[in-house]
Amino acid sequence: MEPRDYGPYPYVPINRRPKWKWPNGARLAIWVAPNLEFFPLTRPLAANPMAKTPEKAPTIRTWGVRDYGNRVGVFRLMELLSKYGIRATASLNADLCDQHPQIVEDALKLDWEFLAHNRTNAVWLSAIPPDEERDFIRYCIERVTRATGKRPTGWLSSAMDETWNTLDHLVAEKVRYVTDWVNDDQPYRMQAGGGEIVYLPYSYETNDNAQIVSRFASIDDFERMIKRTFDVLYRESEDSARVMAICLHPFISGVPHRIAGLDAAFRYICNHNDVWWATGEEIVNAYLASDAKL
Repeated sequence: MEPRDYGPYPYVPINRRPKWKWPNGARLAIWVAPNLEFFPLTRPLAANPMAKTPEKAPTIRTWGVRDYGNRVGVFRLMELLSKYGIRATASLNADLCDQHPQIVEDALKLDWEFLAHNRTNAVWLSAIPPDEERDFIRYCIERVTRATGKRPTGWLSSAMDETWNTLDHLVAEKVRYVTDWVNDDQPYRMQAGGGEIVYLPYSYETNDNAQIVSRFASIDDFERMIKRTFDVLYRESEDSARVMAICLHPFISGVPHRIAGLDAAFRYICNHNDVWWATGEEIVNAYLASDAKL
């Protein structure tokens, strides 16, 4: 899209939209988004978003924390989600398919959905030369396709970082939904590249990386945030459909002292009726088949 002051969609505030509902009487659609990411040891990593990135690799401690998520934490998250019968929608770095295929194998056994999520979280789209961005996106989609046996219909950029051309490239590659924009509680249509792509609500609030790593929240804080967010959206969804995303990183929520807080949050939500635990693709399909005009 061309540079513009507002997004590639009309501004329609939520109190001026037609009311609509999810299928089968569900009030609130919830999708759980584990981020399956690979960080190469050859690239230096900052300890947190506020810290300066070291000039040289290896940054052993910072890298090792993330590697714990892929060696241990992700399997703890899989066990917890299976306990509640939740099919996740995993954001999958293409390079993880090569480096840690066992994670993909286990997620496939659980029937998780996958959306494409860059090659590695160590490289953002804005760092890719403009004439290489579409090939980069295509490679990520094709690598996830080969690893999972199904072409991903969704996209999440590393760090939710896009260029002016990203949506055009996603439309050209027939991606149906994108999750970067974090600006609504309902899906909506975006116009780009001569076509259309759906925004599926993602979250920078009920997101363990944003809260625990960036804002130094405790797991008790994060558990309360999930419950309180659910309470508000569940109440509002009695009037019209809403989406809630719970965004997780195995190296954060998958550590021993945090998993119980996440368990408590899921248990709380599961004690409510008319909640639809869905995948990203299921939500987008239901939205497009609904009476929603946005």
